[in-house]
Amino acid sequence: MNDSEKQPFMSHLEELRQRLIYCAIAIGIGFVIAYVFSEDLFRILLMPLKEQLPEEGKLIFTNLPEPFLIYLKIGLIGGILISSPIIFYQLWMFVAPGLYQHEKKYVIPFVSFSSLLFVGGGLFGYFIVFPFGFRFFLSFANDSIQALPSIQQYFSFSMRLIFAFGLVFELPVIIFFLSRMGLVTSDFLKKNRKYAILLAFIVGAILTPPDVITQAMMAGPLIVLYEIGIFVARIAEKKAAKKDEMAEDGISE
Repeated sequence: MNDSEKQPFMSHLEELRQRLIYCAIAIGIGFVIAYVFSEDLFRILLMPLKEQLPEEGKLIFTNLPEPFLIYLKIGLIGGILISSPIIFYQLWMFVAPGLYQHEKKYVIPFVSFSSLLFVGGGLFGYFIVFPFGFRFFLSFANDSIQALPSIQQYFSFSMRLIFAFGLVFELPVIIFFLSRMGLVTSDFLKKNRKYAILLAFIVGAILTPPDVITQAMMAGPLIVLYEIGIFVARIAEKKAAKKDEMAEDGISE
């Protein structure tokens, strides 16, 4: 690598470092805010399980520092969620120099839709999937077997599902930008719909517990999001075609 190649590479590293610092500061501020309410947030997180437990059912902890560590983790995750618009904005600003001028105007839609879809996916998991999943797991309790979930196990389990649903709900945004870059088309997505459906169930099996209900409840939204992605890709293609027509006519945006 010669000096002329090293300089752009080092400038990219410096830009990345700066963006990561901004993200870390935003997460730190969000952490402080979320930690103040960590006990209340954990109580809210427990509600779907508490509603399915017997009246006298409680969660337990087996290590003394466990509740304190859980509250710290809630503060960190809450900080990430609070600062997610800033994180998405910094991600956009990092890749923006490589985009065309007309593509840079998508920063506000990108940040807005990415944040809303991520939060929406987490809320879908919390309000829709959790009650069905917990009811299924607790149905195995009987006179000989009693459910005594620990707060650490529940926290890890619920966070994994919430983040999994948050990430898969980003699919339409990903498809839109892949379409804008010309990497996929609506025809390609329609042609490979059957493979996408199969992949949705595979992803559901990987990211959710090993039961058919929660797997289907992740695969179902994934399939719907894929169909929305086809519609979004068609919109992106129309925008690109319109821009090409304007360029041919000598009209600038």
